[in-house]
Amino acid sequence: MLAGFDIIFLTLSTAEFIIGMLGNVLIGLVNCSEWVKNRKISLADLILTCLAISRITQLLVSLFESFMMGLNPPFYSIYKLAKPVTLLWRITNHLTIWFTTCLSIFYLLKIAQFSHSLFLWLRRRMNRVILAILVFSLLFLLFDFLLLEAWNDFFLNIHAMDESNLTLFMNESKTFYIKSLILLSFSYIVPIALSMTSLLLLFLSLIKHIRNLQLNSMGSRDFSTQAHKRAIKMVVSFLFLFTVHFFSIQLSNWLLFLFWNKKNTKFIMLTVYVFPSGHSLILILGNSRLRQTALKVLWHLKSSLKKENQFHLYR
Repeated sequence: MLAGFDIIFLTLSTAEFIIGMLGNVLIGLVNCSEWVKNRKISLADLILTCLAISRITQLLVSLFESFMMGLNPPFYSIYKLAKPVTLLWRITNHLTIWFTTCLSIFYLLKIAQFSHSLFLWLRRRMNRVILAILVFSLLFLLFDFLLLEAWNDFFLNIHAMDESNLTLFMNESKTFYIKSLILLSFSYIVPIALSMTSLLLLFLSLIKHIRNLQLNSMGSRDFSTQAHKRAIKMVVSFLFLFTVHFFSIQLSNWLLFLFWNKKNTKFIMLTVYVFPSGHSLILILGNSRLRQTALKVLWHLKSSLKKENQFHLYR
């Protein structure tokens, strides 16, 4: 029978999963329908579609892990199940982060205004630049695969041990655990650095653009200024939510290592849903086409509920 903590944990996990799925499915359906309708798709919509697909998969894997932690079945410690689940979560998390990073770089190359020859060269080859970044990210994914082999063996040994030997094993494995945690975190450095650079350059471009408008005695609310501000908001939201995502992963890893038998430590993992769920909603609000579609869906649902209530009222 499930304990009270487990019921609350599974309920919150399911709620966050539903919110994230609604946002990402909307992004995927809108962009795919436009792709089929126009028989072409822009680079930004392609990145958003790939990002939505990777996040849908990530949310499914996260929900599966949540139920495995909440229900705590004996078969979860079996290597054939634990290994592919961990590997699939790492793949989806990796793709999600790098697709979002590519979106930040796209905003920079599309909106920023610099006369430097290198920037102009990168802008002319935007599609190739994004593709090269994704190919480059596969090197980090390969590195993760190799490290996860040892990582999975470590946690499987924890599951297999009895409580009398667990403390001794933990003490002897602290060095390995710390090194592995640092190495697994290393793959986050490059996408964060690229996104931070994009944010800084977008901000500098905005300042330069506003100064040029002021020198020419023009208003500061032109299309380019608004595009700069929207792009900055998108990148800032990504960096903020990713920071929460990153520290929640690190904290949950440490808590599960230090307090393996404490069931309430699993609640820190609820914050893992914040990044794939919350960022999709911000992307919808920042995209006029997605925002209008979401409002139409909400209006349709509201009208349907209103008609249903009237039907039951006069029945």
